[in-house]
Amino acid sequence: MQADNILLIGLNHKTAPVAIREKMALAGDRELPYQQLRRLGCEECCILSTCNRVEISFVSRDPEKTGPAVRKFLFGDSNLSQEEYEKYSYLHQGSTAVAHLFRVAASLDSMIVGEPQILGQLKQAFKVATENKSSGPILNRFFHKAFSVAKRVRTETSIGSNAVSISYAAVELAKKIFGDLGGKNVMLLGAGEMAELAAEHLINQGINEVLVVNRTLERAVNLAQRFKGRAAGLDQLVDRLTEIDILISSTGAPGLVLSGPEVKPIMRRRMNSPLFLIDIAVPRDLDPALNDIDNVYLYDIDDLQQVVEMNKSERDKEATRGEAIVGEEAIKFSQWLNAMEIGTTIAALKDKTDEICAAELARTLKHLGNLSDKEKNSLEKMVAAIAARMAHNPIMFMKKETDPELRTEKLAMVRRIFALDPAPEGGRCERHDQP
Repeated sequence: MQADNILLIGLNHKTAPVAIREKMALAGDRELPYQQLRRLGCEECCILSTCNRVEISFVSRDPEKTGPAVRKFLFGDSNLSQEEYEKYSYLHQGSTAVAHLFRVAASLDSMIVGEPQILGQLKQAFKVATENKSSGPILNRFFHKAFSVAKRVRTETSIGSNAVSISYAAVELAKKIFGDLGGKNVMLLGAGEMAELAAEHLINQGINEVLVVNRTLERAVNLAQRFKGRAAGLDQLVDRLTEIDILISSTGAPGLVLSGPEVKPIMRRRMNSPLFLIDIAVPRDLDPALNDIDNVYLYDIDDLQQVVEMNKSERDKEATRGEAIVGEEAIKFSQWLNAMEIGTTIAALKDKTDEICAAELARTLKHLGNLSDKEKNSLEKMVAAIAARMAHNPIMFMKKETDPELRTEKLAMVRRIFALDPAPEGGRCERHDQP
């Protein structure tokens, strides 16, 4: 397996707006996407789907065929043109795929450089891939190396010291809107990790009360109790809008949770008091049409970019140091891949020569009559020596090459000459037992 057999296809907050990203979210079904990717030729694969990116890392013996198929799978039924596919997505292969995943794990490619959530999300994605038996020796090593690179970047730089989370950025946006959040009532729609982080930041701003609304009431109650707030079920969402000033939404719902027609009558009951909605979910929870209602102000995750600029210069300095670490570790991983590739080819070559010699020995012994054990042992040793001599020069031919591109060419040449790869489906395999 060569470095170029590792690919990564995806899109993120830099290449595609939230309206496109939410169509690609693959977080719903944890099993079906892996089955489909394996049918497309992915020998190993892992899907990462977050609010800011959807990426598929995979290993394929036929990248030219599998790559376009995976890109088409990623965009599904989005009805985008080929030009739009290329505009919104990226494809990394070989060493660039390695460096990209390392950058993602180390939070160097995040909307907020240095934020800590991405590493946990990447570990969870890998866990799901493993549960679906879609990770093998290449991705196992690849992802665990990415985790260690992220740890090294955090240990050897201060990239996390000035970082802010998406939830923090949402609260900072609310502060920009109101100036002071003291005395304001806030609804958290959703009770997951992002809602919990938002609640922590809101309490520090002296808000009057937190109201947690969630599809599962028990989870809403548990989070509300932590912050001495109140809880409500999703069926109460619309009515409770009369009690709040700000709503921060971060559910994992597959579609819209709150629509324009539901909110319009509520604004009359609110006497048109301003209602600020901040949607940090992908797919989005809140209907974009809400922005068309008087005194309703809707912001989505892409609107947080201005807040992200806080402490950016300090983070950029540390990011430069982090990039150097990523570059170094990517080279090391590529070297491991090359060594693995040589080792795999050498092992296959030895197996092939041993197989040929053993088959010829067995056929010859049938015609030699009754030999003593000592004579048979001598013949076996001679055949083993012949096999080793047959393999010696090709092995040296591969080992002595230091140029990565030439090494890859030499490995491919040896594999072709000795027919070390499986024959194509429907093709013919060589036989060594012909008379």
